[in-house]
Amino acid sequence: MAQSPDVVKVGRMLVGERQPCYIVAEIGINHNGDLDTAKRLISVAVAAGCNAVKFQKRTVAVVYSADELARPRESPYGTTNGELKYGLEFGVVEYQELDTYCKAVKIPWFVSCWDEESVDFIAQLDIPCFKIASASLTDDNLLRHTRAAGRPLIVSTGMSTIEEIDHAVCVLGKDNLILLHACSTYPAYYNELNLAAIHTMKVRYGVPIGYSGHETGLASSVAAVAIGACCIERHITLDRAMWGTDQAASLEPSGITRLVRDIRLVEQAIGDGVKRVIEREYPIIKKLRRVGAAIS
Repeated sequence: MAQSPDVVKVGRMLVGERQPCYIVAEIGINHNGDLDTAKRLISVAVAAGCNAVKFQKRTVAVVYSADELARPRESPYGTTNGELKYGLEFGVVEYQELDTYCKAVKIPWFVSCWDEESVDFIAQLDIPCFKIASASLTDDNLLRHTRAAGRPLIVSTGMSTIEEIDHAVCVLGKDNLILLHACSTYPAYYNELNLAAIHTMKVRYGVPIGYSGHETGLASSVAAVAIGACCIERHITLDRAMWGTDQAASLEPSGITRLVRDIRLVEQAIGDGVKRVIEREYPIIKKLRRVGAAIS
């Protein structure tokens, strides 16, 4: 049977219209370069019922200039920006161990790669898809290189105009493409989220549309599902007070657990759109209605 254009297969799951929401726990760099912390975050995602976890990968010397790396910046890793950036990165040994761990706990994982070398590095591993970060949406060479890796793509669209998204979709094509509406402020304010853009993007592009949230609460991510988002991505952390630039915009274990629970409840509540009397309403009709109470 041919796959509908508004559905994409990611690993063993179908993502898109009339499918369960694909919930991604974005670990990103919240592991702070520590493998044990990364595994604990994976376990949090599994316990919460997430469908996948995501990391970030950069070839530091490619993504950042020598001047940027030499810039003074205090961190647990040293006194320069370069020491920080290198301290946050995992290499082949760490990613192989994470791959083994994810297989053991039965959760898929994937990565947003910020440069072509990182794409080639990650493509050697068993991942179901690639993620394109909002910051990379206008990098045509990276878009083409990631597309050539042959996996489905999930593309965030924060800090992007509709014309920039149009261009990226033109470069990538619509096959096996999922777009995520996003607002790239950390943390984002509720009046910045513009969730109505989810419908705009669904109509304009005809591909599955999701939502990548950087706000601190849960309500907007649940609302995104209610208005049609087929994929939700949220950063997770062990503790929002931990050191790191993304921790404050992340959900702690209790938060991601409640989010998954609420999304699944909302999915049940949405229904199929057919207005009908349900079986459990018939006794209430007989009890409360003066006219038409004889309905059986």
